[in-house]
Order: sequence, then C-alpha cells, then structure tokens
Amino acid sequence: MAGNKTITVITPCYNEEGNVRELYDRVRAAILAAGDYKYEHIFIDNASRDHTLRELKAIATQDKNVKVIRNTRNFGHVRSPMHALYQASGDAVIGIVADLQDPPEMIVDLIRKWEEGYPVVIGVKAASDENGLMFWIRKQYYKLVNRLSGVETYENFTGFGLYDRKVVDAIKQFDDPYPYFRGMIAEIGMPHYEIPYHQPVRKRGITNNNFYSLYDLAMLAITNLSKVPLRLVTFSGFACALLCVLMSLIYLVYKLIFWNRFSAGIAPLVIGVFFFMSLQMVFLGIIGEYIGTIHTLVQKRPFVIEQERINFEYGPGEPRRESIPAESALERG
Repeated sequence: MAGNKTITVITPCYNEEGNVRELYDRVRAAILAAGDYKYEHIFIDNASRDHTLRELKAIATQDKNVKVIRNTRNFGHVRSPMHALYQASGDAVIGIVADLQDPPEMIVDLIRKWEEGYPVVIGVKAASDENGLMFWIRKQYYKLVNRLSGVETYENFTGFGLYDRKVVDAIKQFDDPYPYFRGMIAEIGMPHYEIPYHQPVRKRGITNNNFYSLYDLAMLAITNLSKVPLRLVTFSGFACALLCVLMSLIYLVYKLIFWNRFSAGIAPLVIGVFFFMSLQMVFLGIIGEYIGTIHTLVQKRPFVIEQERINFEYGPGEPRRESIPAESALERG
C-alpha cells in the first residue's frame, strides 16, 4: 500500500544556508525509514540574502526529488509556506521549518499515525530549550487564542505536522490571501492526533522572527478566529457610558448637598478626559486590525511572485538510498 503513496515535504526558508543540507539529509532518511513511499521535498526560498539558494540548487542538482521555488522578494512567513502547500502533489503533505527545531525524525511517527487513519497528525511542543520566559509567553498566547476563538484550537501547535490530501483540498477552498494556517486546521475540524515533542534550540544561524512578525501572527490568529475583541469594544462602550452617568449623578448630588463648600477642581476632569481618550485609541486599534484584515482579503493578491523554480518537471520518486556528499556548495566554490 505504501508503495503507491506519495509524501510531499514543504520547507519555507530564509537565510538558512547552514541548515538546509542537514535538514534534507534527515528528512530523506526519515522517509526511507517510514517505508516504501515516493516523495518530493519542496523548498521555498523567500529571497534569502545569504547562500541558501546556492545550497538548495546544489542539492536539487543531485536529487530530482528536491524542488526549489525562489521568490522575487521576502513575502513573509505566512504567505510563502501556503504557496508551497498549493504546489504539493502528495497524498499527504508534511510541513517542517528549516531551522531544525522541528525534529525530522518525527516524520516516521507522523506517517504511521496517518496510515492508521488520522487525516491530521500534528506535533505539539510539550517542552522547549528556548528561553523559559518566552516559552511561557507562547503558552499563554495559545491559551488566550483558544479562549477567544469560536472553534477549539490546538495549543502549542506551530504548524509542524502531516495533512492528508483531503485536508489540503479543504484548505484551498478558503481562498484567503493572508491565511492563518493553524486556524484553518482547527476550522476544518477533521480528526487529529497529537504527538508531543521536545523542541531543541536552533543549531545554526539566528531566528528571523522579530516583535513585529510575532505580533502580526498573534493578531492574525485573533482576527481570523474571534469576534470577541469587537464585542469587547461594544460592551466597554456601554460600561463607560454608564459609569459617566453614575459619576455625573454623584457629583450633582454632592454639589446640591455641599453647595458652598464643594469644589471638584480641574484634576478629575483632566484625568477623565485622558482616560477615555486612551480607551478610544485602544478600541480604534482593535477595530483597525479587523479592517486591515478585510482590506487584505479584498485586495486578493497572490501569495508570492516566483522568480524561478527548479525540478518541477520531475514527478515524485523514491528517496535516494546512497548518501549525497556532505560538502557544501560554498566549499565547492
């Protein structure tokens, strides 16, 4: 049965020249260990500024199962992986990042659970070697999104996992130009299996995630999955209006009772004005996030613009059993 099936592995990368060859070797070894499967490994390079593309071309020259897409520019960590997913031809698609923090050896377990009948098999971070505070913040974020969401989401799930062809076809029906992938998987709601793993630290290079990219992903999750923040704006408006009425009545009664001695002064007025102005700015920001999401949907831009693609004229094949020489393209000049 396995011999008739194809596995597609997709890997988005940006400035990962030190990791792509080891990732390729470990993924190929995992596919071999999983059984008699055909496979293809699609690397999508987000216009890396280092020698990542050179490394990928060297690997693709020696192994036609490796396919490479080069984007014209950096289209971000949301759109680029989704474009690669749309190019996948396998009966199952595995998403794995290039920084080696998703253990490629888990591919064997992912495929086995898929063969047992689970259309979605995901890796869940049970522990991590990253900064303890950062890991705690991420866990709280996942819990917050789960509480706000109208559907049950998967906590500590980063996108690393296996997805059956019918799941991929369902994802394509969303037709979202700026998709929240993890939310899509939860929204589809097909039976899933969770495999916990310990996330290692990045071996080489530095992460390309910064505060803005993490904030963007966080807000994308909330605006795609929940209307709670908008309802919060409405409820808070009613609550503030009621508070203002009550305070006005209190001041009126106090003034009537102590007509000659009562003097509120300017301080309460100034504090109140600045408080409500700050509240309005926060609410406008929340509404703006939703408007921004609508604006992106209306534009209907493509995920990426390709500069070149390599080896897509070849279909998926058997993984090579012999080892490709480990020297890098940089060492070969």
